[in-house]
Amino acid sequence: MPESVARPLRLLVITYYWPPSGGAGVQRSLKFVKHLPQLGVEPTVVTVDPAQAAYPVLDDSLAADVPAGVRVIRTGTFEPFDSYKRLTGKQVPYGGFVGESKTSRVQQLFKFVRGNLFIPDARRGWNRFVLDAVAGLLAAGEQFDAVLTSSPPHSTQLIGLELKRRFGLRWLADMRDPWTDIYYYKELNHLPLARWLDARYERQVLEQADAVLVTSPHTKRLFLGKSAKIDPAKIHVLPNGYDEDDFQEPSQPPQHELLITHTGTISETYHIELLLSACAECRRRHPDVPLRLRFVGKASEGIQRQAREAGLQEAAEFIPFVPHDESVQYLLRSTVLLMAIPDVANNRGILPGKVFEYLATSKPILCVGPAGSDADELLQACGAGRALPYDAYAQMLETLETLAAQWRINPNLDLPGGHPERYSRRHLTGELAELVRK
Repeated sequence: MPESVARPLRLLVITYYWPPSGGAGVQRSLKFVKHLPQLGVEPTVVTVDPAQAAYPVLDDSLAADVPAGVRVIRTGTFEPFDSYKRLTGKQVPYGGFVGESKTSRVQQLFKFVRGNLFIPDARRGWNRFVLDAVAGLLAAGEQFDAVLTSSPPHSTQLIGLELKRRFGLRWLADMRDPWTDIYYYKELNHLPLARWLDARYERQVLEQADAVLVTSPHTKRLFLGKSAKIDPAKIHVLPNGYDEDDFQEPSQPPQHELLITHTGTISETYHIELLLSACAECRRRHPDVPLRLRFVGKASEGIQRQAREAGLQEAAEFIPFVPHDESVQYLLRSTVLLMAIPDVANNRGILPGKVFEYLATSKPILCVGPAGSDADELLQACGAGRALPYDAYAQMLETLETLAAQWRINPNLDLPGGHPERYSRRHLTGELAELVRK
């Protein structure tokens, strides 16, 4: 008789951000789902109807990463900040108006409302739609080996909490960022009751989830400090990564200039003003080395002003948001890559998803941020660079002059060794698949 074939494990993935959403928030869940079917896990995705969602950016190109045959269930939602969009013509930013140097009275009002009436966040209106959808699947006889909830928004974790309580589903809470320790938390102006309730939700999720996935060792340490009831063994550090399929084309560093590229979001909070001054001084000292800077994505007006004040108006280029695949092309066509860690509380645990894509290019990484941080240790372990403290002007200038001297000899500064395979999305998804099996 033929041997019976074991059915694939079935994983329910609940994530607010999904194509056509763009930006960093969509990448992790999308890449997990892309690779899970190859590893014996069949994902079903529950997400929000894009016609009703509040996405800060759109990227239709990401839909190509959704494997054929993966079921995607889109639900309705209740977004209380639709009125904000109608009043201002703008989407509600990530975090809800935080990190902005100037806010109007309307923004201040909505920030207070968001911080005190919508706990943990204003996306909570989506939860009941998801719970109804999942209840319908289970009532129809569908079975799942586990459910994975991805956040932010952290209100998504309350869906997992309720599914575990109501149906006994095995629950993996995937938390891309800290919760009450996120760097902009104080800007939300919580009243004491709201702060207490938010911290209570956080503890309940951490205590009751069967497994908690985090992206950095520091975040694990933060979460373990929330309650003595949390088993350290159930918190797994599963960092972000890079998708090998995105890096099939060869590196093409420019031959006529030393080009330093930053992709993604950057603002004055990242404190790169001394680095910009060091770049200007390096250009003055070494006029034969055409050093240029390129910012691809959302660079604040403050950063653009700092570049002008440093005398880099002719040497700095600012390109608005581009689709992810185009962003990768900008990386591959660079000499050096720039990364900065925001100068905020708990920043030693900030490990931007972009760092792994930077590593995949095998290019030197110029990093501004705290020494000894998770990002610093990762860069040093991979031989790609090290963090330069915000006030280390002399060290910044020395690093730039070293790069300029190397560029004179050979304009291709790519590092030997190739991609760090342990940070590939396929490898990391394999670790997730093992957690589902256990």
